[in-house]
Amino acid sequence: MFPNNQHLKIVRTLGVALVATMGLASCATYDDEFATINSRLDQLDTKVQSAAQSAESANQSAQRANQRLDSIEGRVQQLESSPRRVPRG
Repeated sequence: MFPNNQHLKIVRTLGVALVATMGLASCATYDDEFATINSRLDQLDTKVQSAAQSAESANQSAQRANQRLDSIEGRVQQLESSPRRVPRG
């Protein structure tokens, strides 16, 4: 039996259908992979935002500490430049 045109058309149609089905099945796999990647990106975004908030909080604390140091600097200089007291006894 030699294949005729009708057989070739059927085989070609089945081949196209098979490729299309495999393509659709792989799309579902890609959807799962994209969902996983998006989930990881969301987790990283949350961590980055948390780290940024922590850094901002630390920066504000450091600025307050610097302001306190600046406020006592004059008193420290005054004490350092004053004459030494003679110890009793």
